[in-house]
Amino acid sequence: MKKLSFLLALAAPLSAQAAETGDLLRFVACPVYRDADSGKKSGCWLADDVAVGIRYDVSLSPYKPDWNRAVLVEGRLSGAAETACGAKVMDPVRASVLPEACQRHMLPAEGYPGRKFVLPKRNVDPASIVRKAPEGPFAERTFVLFFEFDRSFVVYQYSDYLLDKAVTWLAAAKPKKVVVTGFAASDPETVSGHSIAERAEVARERAELVTESIHRMLPDLVIETRSETGAKPADLPDADGIPGQSQRRVEIRALF
Repeated sequence: MKKLSFLLALAAPLSAQAAETGDLLRFVACPVYRDADSGKKSGCWLADDVAVGIRYDVSLSPYKPDWNRAVLVEGRLSGAAETACGAKVMDPVRASVLPEACQRHMLPAEGYPGRKFVLPKRNVDPASIVRKAPEGPFAERTFVLFFEFDRSFVVYQYSDYLLDKAVTWLAAAKPKKVVVTGFAASDPETVSGHSIAERAEVARERAELVTESIHRMLPDLVIETRSETGAKPADLPDADGIPGQSQRRVEIRALF
């Protein structure tokens, strides 16, 4: 992928034809940070789709941009007002950090307040809080975790929330074996003129990381680890209707 310039994130006019509410959007951009201040974590992450000349607010992604790097933006156009950050809101949205360098750039608040920090809808209770034990009878079940593009770490207040739910259920269900399968979206795709693909190895890395996490909490559980490349989109609720997010996953399958 060719190096991106910060000019791509700044020069596009905001007058091109807009997508309709609910439309799926996917593009590569250099992120820009708007220095709004409504308290901690209230600044705005913005990204321009230069192909259509429209600026989007991607602040609601569970994993955040790095203003030194390009981002793969995926999500749907929300009907929310642009008053918080001064750009069309994407929700749900994902903003995966890519290796390509960008020139960092910050915008002043320009009268936009940003958003007051609120806990995301998926957030893990402190470990000191006793989890309510699920009730049986128990049968075969699959839990799914999701990841940032080409990365294997568990996403804070997203993947770790889903992992916590899975471990709580597994502790109560006591399955005979668990199969942990990591998936990678390793087939090349063209996005904003750039060919992108996850490393095949990241499927195994994701599976091994999740297996290690489960073993730390349930050391006696028998776990088999697998991996698959060339992952295809799947209809999975916690992927929030974003096909690319559904491809970047680990499945935890309990067998009895």
